Amino acid sequence: MENESDLRRKYKTLFKHLDERQRRLLAAADARPLDRGGISMVARASGLSRPTIYRGLQELQEKPLGRVRREGGGRKYIEETDPTILRRLEELIAPETRGDPMSPLRWTSKSTRHLEQTLNQEGYEVSRATVALLLYELGYSLQGASKTLEGKQHPDRNAQFEYINKMTKRFFRNGDPVISVDTKKKELVGKYRNSGREWQPQGEPDEVLVHDFPDKILGKAIPYGVYDVGQDAGWVNVGTDHDTASFAVESIRRWWRRMGKPVYEDAQALLICADGGGSNSHRSRLWKVELQQLSNELGIKITACHFPPGTSKWNKIEHRLFSHITMNWRGRPLVSHDVVVNLVSSTKTRSGLRVKAKLDKQKYPTGIVVSDDEIEELNIKPHTFHGEWNYTISPSEL
Repeated sequence: MENESDLRRKYKTLFKHLDERQRRLLAAADARPLDRGGISMVARASGLSRPTIYRGLQELQEKPLGRVRREGGGRKYIEETDPTILRRLEELIAPETRGDPMSPLRWTSKSTRHLEQTLNQEGYEVSRATVALLLYELGYSLQGASKTLEGKQHPDRNAQFEYINKMTKRFFRNGDPVISVDTKKKELVGKYRNSGREWQPQGEPDEVLVHDFPDKILGKAIPYGVYDVGQDAGWVNVGTDHDTASFAVESIRRWWRRMGKPVYEDAQALLICADGGGSNSHRSRLWKVELQQLSNELGIKITACHFPPGTSKWNKIEHRLFSHITMNWRGRPLVSHDVVVNLVSSTKTRSGLRVKAKLDKQKYPTGIVVSDDEIEELNIKPHTFHGEWNYTISPSEL
């Protein structure tokens, strides 16, 4: 049996003499007898996509363009010799079988391998490639779960979105900054596998650890992001301790010193758009105490507007900043905190996004209790509309 290197050499020699259809038929013929992973291996060796090879597999079972034998000759399609197989296959893969305790695939994934095994046990002689072709004929395709269900929605969800939009426009008109903040997913630091792929010399992938056990010395990276909506600029404070409200507000403070103040010298107020939970939760007492201290330091009013429960994906920082950072470091092991900072800092987009990042080695202890007296001292004014989500903190002397 040919290995991937042999296939690559063969394709390199033959493909220049073949047209597109002949190339996919050759690749499909090589993939057909291979075991699990055969189609992927042939795709890598030939440079053809998996759908192209599946198309070739289907064409291999069709009548040739030019007849070379008498009509009616050749091997019959299995659905012609046993018409029941299509109905049985559809019964196995139908969504309702997930809840059928008698279904043979009740507790396994409906992959071509499991479908092949089940059909063979029931007396149908089929291969995985044939199962894939039959599924294609039935109108099925490989799909993952889609994150579209958001659970129970708050009745004022849309109204809060409109309120945040109204506040954003108001701040823009006044020339004051609007920032979107959140903590990106914590990342293990070390020789760990990072999702995604990047181009590497053939046969020379980055070698990483088999198990994702945290390194006691390197620990984790906690990226807290601040996205300036008006300037299309991002700041990421890469922490090493805990994701607390103190860490969140310190990240905003560092953004202001390095990126905010030079642009908004005459700012009279700051609007923070944040999720309703996490280190910047609207229920966190420490978050509000820390914001009061920041307001006192900067001498400006700070307004916070929180997104309703279950709507964090609508926060602009998720798709304006974090998504681009994830794409920039895909497939690269985050072997040190410096690597994390450098990869974040080098994130750019064609639309002009620029990002700065800095390592934060400061300690942020958990379990800090805020007393009722400290809350009473806050110079905080809840807004008329959902004051628990929308509030303004002014400097204490005002």
